[in-house]
Amino acid sequence: MEFDLTDPECFAKHDPHPVFKRLRTEDPIHWTTGGRIQRGFWSITRYEDALTVYRDPIRFSSQRYSVGLPSNSEAETMLSPEMRGCGQMLIGTDPPRHNAMRKRFNGAFLPRAVAQLESSGRQIVAEIIDAVAARGECDFVVEVAARLPMAVICEMMGIARADWGFMFKCANMVIGGEDPEYQVGGSAMQTAMMGGMQLFNYCLDLAKKRRANPGRDLLSVIGNARLDGEPLNDMEIGHNAVMFVLGGLETTRNAISGGVLELMRNPDQWQRLAHEPALMPTAIEEILRWTSPITHIMRTATCDFQWRGRQIRDDDWIVIWNPSANRDEDVFPDPYRFDITRNPNYHLAFGQGEHFCIGSHLARLELRLMLEEVMRRLPDLRLAGEVERLTSIQVAGIKHMQVKFTPKRAAA
Repeated sequence: MEFDLTDPECFAKHDPHPVFKRLRTEDPIHWTTGGRIQRGFWSITRYEDALTVYRDPIRFSSQRYSVGLPSNSEAETMLSPEMRGCGQMLIGTDPPRHNAMRKRFNGAFLPRAVAQLESSGRQIVAEIIDAVAARGECDFVVEVAARLPMAVICEMMGIARADWGFMFKCANMVIGGEDPEYQVGGSAMQTAMMGGMQLFNYCLDLAKKRRANPGRDLLSVIGNARLDGEPLNDMEIGHNAVMFVLGGLETTRNAISGGVLELMRNPDQWQRLAHEPALMPTAIEEILRWTSPITHIMRTATCDFQWRGRQIRDDDWIVIWNPSANRDEDVFPDPYRFDITRNPNYHLAFGQGEHFCIGSHLARLELRLMLEEVMRRLPDLRLAGEVERLTSIQVAGIKHMQVKFTPKRAAA
């Protein structure tokens, strides 16, 4: 395969879908070697096989190594299990510990709790559009798409508005460590570690302070959570807080950006959605399928077994490529067509099984609020330059997207 699945530059500059389609057809459980990391891994590209992995936490562990491929050989060899959050962070734990931890954090993300955020979320979106409406142009990612999820997750965690910029900078360093735009300190690993440590320490400090005087915010929940009668330790608090910051920002930012991009590229779909608001739920699901913001999720095999003629060994890495599963011709008719009426649409953008995304209801709310406001206030939104994608193998992200529109007065 010419496309290197371990090279973030490939994802930033090239379309991986021709490679994924070929793998689904010729070698759906593909032993992948070479590239930027030393260790080989199994690439899972079909929907049915992805479900098999997601739904079997016994044979496919989330905590034995990590939930994502190391970005390079340096990260592969130098990061300890503790640094990776193995067994400490919600997404890096296996049942039954995972289930117990999820119960402690789940309350803030249940449908009833998320519904209470609609009013404040709508106000945040109005302020975001107000800030650019009069100019007639903006960088949609930086000035619009990224601002909503950062504001929402920071408010949920009780983080002061003055620190939102700091959180955004650190999050970009972690997620975009391979991207030259975000690098500091000379290497991708140094960048990601520096950003992660700053987020870790900031959130840990706040969470511990709120043990004495807890509020209803998410950091208070994390700081005061108990498992087996014991409070979470510092590593568990810090890793989970960072997880919520990164998850709250990155996935929704990229779904919003990628969704609006595809609507601009398909003006018939834009117009239909504008005139048929009842299509918003199916449009959101299609955006999630189409963008697949998290490119891959990794598990580690816990035993030897045969699978579709392949010999899987204990401790092998198993990598699910979500964008490929979400274009599987056996599941999605005409999968390369963006269709806001697609129904059913059982995409895997949020994963499946025990680790199904805890923030899925929140992500859908943020997508809906942003799309409604953009289509109402900026109805002639159009591209005004090249789309710049993030250099990353983990996140299918857009860094910059210049757009133009008819200038409008602020709503208030």
